[in-house]
Amino acid sequence: MPQNIRFAQRFNGISGSAIREIFKLIAQPDMISFAGGNPSPSALPDAEAARIAEQVLREDGKRILQYGATEGYPPFVESLKGYVRQQLGTEVPAVLPVTGSTQAMDLLCKAMIDPGDAILVEDPSFLGNLQCMKLYQAKLVPVPSDENGLIPEALEEAMRVHRPKILYVIPNFQNPTGKTLAAERRPLIAELAARYQVVVAEDDPYRDLRYTGEFLPSIKSYDTEGWVVFLGSFSKIISPGMRVGYLAGDADIVRKCTLGKQSSDLHTANLTQAVVDRFLREGLLPGHIARIRKDYAVQCEAMLAELAKFPEGVRYTKPEGGLFIWVELPEGVNALELLPRAIERKVAFVPGTHFYALGGHENTLRLNFSNSTLEQIHTGMTALRELLA
Repeated sequence: MPQNIRFAQRFNGISGSAIREIFKLIAQPDMISFAGGNPSPSALPDAEAARIAEQVLREDGKRILQYGATEGYPPFVESLKGYVRQQLGTEVPAVLPVTGSTQAMDLLCKAMIDPGDAILVEDPSFLGNLQCMKLYQAKLVPVPSDENGLIPEALEEAMRVHRPKILYVIPNFQNPTGKTLAAERRPLIAELAARYQVVVAEDDPYRDLRYTGEFLPSIKSYDTEGWVVFLGSFSKIISPGMRVGYLAGDADIVRKCTLGKQSSDLHTANLTQAVVDRFLREGLLPGHIARIRKDYAVQCEAMLAELAKFPEGVRYTKPEGGLFIWVELPEGVNALELLPRAIERKVAFVPGTHFYALGGHENTLRLNFSNSTLEQIHTGMTALRELLA
């Protein structure tokens, strides 16, 4: 490396994604990984995607293989608007296809955040987007939660004191905890956003993966003044490799994000937009989601059953959906120190400290159940239980 190279100050303190670093350690074929958030291989519709890709290329190949509009592949934009209307239970002024919902957060920060601006985050929260916010040199302000999600009184106090530009929240089966924001707190968040003029980034990639309980209205559905921006994704319900997500909300906010996207990747790949468009138009998504939801529910229950056998003092969430279970170990047990010993036993997880904006909480960890067979869940959880015992 060149001597005395001067990197941008925004990278100070940025060490990269802990999950990506762990992936380097778990490349062995016999490793049982509870570390990522990958869909099950059986949930990836490769045959349907292959058929659709060939079909759309034959029908509209010249347009698909050419540069496209930043605003999106026109047929997909049309079908996406109908899908978002159904998902949110309300009309939205504008939508923007993006390259995974992580790009939606990046574009929102690019459009709104100056160095030092405050962003309110759940404590803990998704580490990928925490890193994004840090790269834009935002001041991250953790807001406490309980078993029902963000605590409204604490949220209002944080808005009053810190005057944030953005509140980042994952309302359904939160990453990493698996918790769901209570129904009665959702309209309160929309109301507080309007009162304090804070943009709410409602990140909801797991919404369709509900295994028990009732589907809840989005925060966006209570938004009457345009302060809530909905971040959605097809990664968990069709394919993460296609990198198709979307941003929906106020037309002025979406337009700013569109301008920011022009210098990021020009446009999301036309081919993957076209494949998702055909999934929607052919009505394939409801049946596909129903099938994978059934399988994931069994995997989730299997991991919860294994956790019930863990030593006294181990606490864990019991999510109604999503892909993750959050575990709190007894005080004094350090998950960072536990991880290398677990990897020696061919089991991996993500230490929970990485999900906290201010660090700490070394006795926590996140487990993923969707990418493991029932046999792997039994074997891997048995190994973890024996380590803790």
